[in-house]
Amino acid sequence: MSNLNAINLRAFVTAKDFHLSKSFYLDLGFEIFYEDAELAVFNVGNTGIGFYLQDFYVKELAETLMMHLLVEDLDSWWAEVQDRKIAEKYQVRVVPPQQQEWKIRDFVIIDPSGVLWRIAENSQ
Repeated sequence: MSNLNAINLRAFVTAKDFHLSKSFYLDLGFEIFYEDAELAVFNVGNTGIGFYLQDFYVKELAETLMMHLLVEDLDSWWAEVQDRKIAEKYQVRVVPPQQQEWKIRDFVIIDPSGVLWRIAENSQ
């Protein structure tokens, strides 16, 4: 197995309203790397870290999918969520930053389709 290498790993995120979800993720701080009528590829800056947003919706998938994004500066991400009034604009639930037992500090945001995101930073 030592010869097996990988370059990237991306999840396919379901979208109930594709255009609304694209707007949400742009406001959250992601950038569109590629898009067509049924798919948008989102990255965090030029890192190559991201996901596929698809114009396809399965309620059970959306409500059980959890994404985890590890960032260097959680407070900056949280400030952007607050400054852009994402909770109010998209009528989504957010939970302020909290220290977790597993040495992670994170906040929760649920996208317009019901996908739960944990945006986190390592803490010691």
